[in-house]
Amino acid sequence: STISKNSLKTSLLQLECHFTWTLLKEDVDLDELEETIVNQIKFFTETNLTNYNLLSYICHLKNSNEEALRNLQKAEEIVQKHHPDEIARRSLVTWGNYAWIHYHMKQYEEAQTYVSRVEDSCKKLSSTADWKLPELYAEQGWALLRFGGKHFEKAKNCFENALKDEPDNSDFHAGYATAFYRLEGLACRYGEETGSSIEALKRAVELNPRDTCLMALLALKLQDLQKIYEGERYIEEAMQKTPDLPYFLRYAAKFYRRKGELCKAVNILKKALEVTPNSAFLHHQIGICYRGKVIKLKKTRNPPQDQVENLIQLAIFHFKMVTDQKTKFVGAHIDLASMYALGKRYEEAEMIFQELLHRNNLSCGEKQELYFNYGNFQRFDMKSESEAIKYYIEGLKIEKYSCGRNKCSEAVQSLLRQKIERGLGNATDFGTLGFIHNLNGKKQEAIECYEKAIALDRNNEEYLTALSELRLSV
Repeated sequence: STISKNSLKTSLLQLECHFTWTLLKEDVDLDELEETIVNQIKFFTETNLTNYNLLSYICHLKNSNEEALRNLQKAEEIVQKHHPDEIARRSLVTWGNYAWIHYHMKQYEEAQTYVSRVEDSCKKLSSTADWKLPELYAEQGWALLRFGGKHFEKAKNCFENALKDEPDNSDFHAGYATAFYRLEGLACRYGEETGSSIEALKRAVELNPRDTCLMALLALKLQDLQKIYEGERYIEEAMQKTPDLPYFLRYAAKFYRRKGELCKAVNILKKALEVTPNSAFLHHQIGICYRGKVIKLKKTRNPPQDQVENLIQLAIFHFKMVTDQKTKFVGAHIDLASMYALGKRYEEAEMIFQELLHRNNLSCGEKQELYFNYGNFQRFDMKSESEAIKYYIEGLKIEKYSCGRNKCSEAVQSLLRQKIERGLGNATDFGTLGFIHNLNGKKQEAIECYEKAIALDRNNEEYLTALSELRLSV
């Protein structure tokens, strides 16, 4: 019998699985995500059910549905082995994914079979039709965390919902604390408030003392709050428990890098590289450590030139490893360009900056970071203050608050003030400063600057108009 495609589609959309959680391939680098999940399957066997379900969805997004079905079979094997008493409860996402993949392969009867299996199980598992199992919320939460920053808030809500039913479930707490920690990191970059994840992390570690990645996040959070010794105790304890786990080691290295122990950080990162040699994340962190060493050396009197050169070469090598692998990782491309500039390889730096400036898919935060760094390149390496000012202002014109915008604002104001203090300030400089104050909502300062600009350039229409508009708005 032929199944009506429309009614099948309606049923499919009501399933809870990766296909209905708005996980879009344009939000991630699929190859990289696939590599991460495959690595994690090796290292974290207890979360493999979740990982195989997600891997099946990634395979589908990469147009290999056969491979997707194989991963779902592995998910089923795990449920049979580890949860033989709860097969239906643990298989809802797997069966949902099966239904969707069969649908995409135009195997409508198989798809319908899985849809019916989920519907029947849900009826048995709950008396109310719209009730959602806590495991489903948790699995959705982990999937959302994998698909990038814009999903972190929603991921945190998923884990909150899961915890309503099982307030002491250590896995749900781990997810909740991880989502909260990441959300806080993002919010901090964009000047938003989220509250602190410290209590959530402490509770998660208490419930799951074997999870060294959680211990490391707690340590980093304590370090943020200036409780460095307490943080280091967690890092050292975790080191004893999982000395070879790359996911823990990367956080431990970050802890020591931020503490200023750069050699220790590099050694830990190299140890992690032995286990996962292709990790772009690790190469990026090593590059950042070498850059830190360069900056430290340059602050000393007469630094040994050959040592500085060597460290610059090492940083370039590791940043290049990242940019070759991860074309969408804008921060790493900016790091590489700035490192070329430090090594006086200006043409190579300029090429990377130009390529980035011509991309049309950068986020506001990425653009602001780029304009700030390119402004610095123009100011300090190309010795062009006028070009620098132009790019800092481009960053400011993007209204969204971020660290990058802040840095543009501070840089351009200090540059203009230095010029004015040296007695070199012309009408354009005062006009520009007025424009900046106005962008930053400082109307009174803007008015004063425009008045000085007009005193130096009496008939400038632009300044006269700006001044009269400002006076009306105050």
